Amino acid sequence: MSRIEELIAELCPNGVAYKAFGDIGTITRGKRFVKSDIVESGTPCIHYGELYTKYGTWATQTYSYLDPELASRLRVARPGDVIFVSAGETIEDIGKAVAWLGKEDVVTHDALYAFRSSLDPKYVAYFSQTVEFHNQIRRYISSAKISAISTENLAKVRIPVPPIEVQREIVNLLDMFTELEAELEAELEAELEARRAQY
Repeated sequence: MSRIEELIAELCPNGVAYKAFGDIGTITRGKRFVKSDIVESGTPCIHYGELYTKYGTWATQTYSYLDPELASRLRVARPGDVIFVSAGETIEDIGKAVAWLGKEDVVTHDALYAFRSSLDPKYVAYFSQTVEFHNQIRRYISSAKISAISTENLAKVRIPVPPIEVQREIVNLLDMFTELEAELEAELEAELEARRAQY
C-alpha cells in the first residue's frame, strides 16, 4: 500500500469528496493591460499568453512587470492563488494553470482568473493538468472567434478534496516525477547532441 493510500484509508475511510471550485474558494478575473504596457521593472505581472509559453506548474517569479501606477488600478493574485487561463484561440488553451508561490501579489491579465482556496495550490495546479479537469471544462467553454470559460462555469468544476496531508503527499510525488522527467529529457538531449556530433 502506498503512502497516499495509507493516508486516504486513515484520514478519509469513507472516500474522498468532490467539491465545486465555487463552493470551496473564490474566483477573481484579472483586468486588462496590453503587451505594450509591460516594462523592464516594477510591479510583477502575468500576461495570459505567457502562461502557455513560460510557466510550468508553479512559479515564484514573473517574467514581466508593469509601471506601479498602472498596476495599482488592476487586479492581483495573492501568494497561494492558482492562476487559470480563461480564454484562448483553441479549446485546449483554456484551463492552463500555474500555482503562484511568489512572496508578493502579482497583477493578472483579464484573460486570467485567480482561484483562492484553502487547498494546496500545487495540488490544484496539478489537477488542472488531468483529463478529468479538461473533460469538465470542455462542457462549459463557449467557442466563437476566441474560446472562453466564464467565472460562473469555472466555479462549477469539481475537484477531489482529500485532507491537506493527502494533497501534500500527492504534490510531493508529482514533483518527484516532474524532476525525474526533466532529468531524463536533459540526458536524452545530451545524447542526441552527442550523436549529431558523431554524424
